[in-house]
Amino acid sequence: MVCGRRPRRARRPGPGDACRSARRGPSPVYRMKPLILLRSEPGLSETAERARSLGLEPIACPLFEVIARDWQAPARGAFTGLLLTSANAVRHGGPALAPYRPLPVHAVGEATAEAARGAGFTVATVGNGDAASLLESLPDELRLLHLCGTHRASGSDDPRVLNIPVYEARTVEAASLPDLSDTVIAVHSARAGRRLAELACTSQRAAICAISKAAALACGTGWERVEWADRPDDSRLLALAARLCHTAADR
Repeated sequence: MVCGRRPRRARRPGPGDACRSARRGPSPVYRMKPLILLRSEPGLSETAERARSLGLEPIACPLFEVIARDWQAPARGAFTGLLLTSANAVRHGGPALAPYRPLPVHAVGEATAEAARGAGFTVATVGNGDAASLLESLPDELRLLHLCGTHRASGSDDPRVLNIPVYEARTVEAASLPDLSDTVIAVHSARAGRRLAELACTSQRAAICAISKAAALACGTGWERVEWADRPDDSRLLALAARLCHTAADR
């Protein structure tokens, strides 16, 4: 109780209260929409755990499987740093990564930077989740070794960068999606969006929650709702997913 103020008496219900309540109608009933996760492991389990911590109900439907591939490590002396656009490069690079540990790492986002630090690398730069923006922020004189996936090997024509694929994200050919009606689908890449568009019937009532505009556009048209995170990282994606998953139930 605030000093100097008398407590208010509770107001007794008046004859007009029932009419006012009827005009407003019943309070909305909220329900949780399931969150469909399409990304591959180990990111799949990490995102699912974060989703549960937010009170969401994730359903795992991986569309890709990440595997290591053989690669020839170029001489370290030709480079002034490493460009990492996915934590998978560290997870699947194997013993050939060891000679590059003295090189500073320029990571696309915090998750990739964390994986690099865990593998013994020193991180010099952490981007906001977008590889193009990261490259624009780096000095012209750098010579960067980009350890990447096969799908990214030809993705940059920056003269400072040499792309070497060290892993492959293979399409899960037998992937099957559940009934997507009244769900929210988390799309972590444009490639996942394109694969989703191939597999799904977009006449189903489903909302797209994408990590970027490019990933959202790759999903095609016909979805009930399409939104993307304001910054391309998992935490922003899940914040958006939480909003989309908590919706008023149809009466």
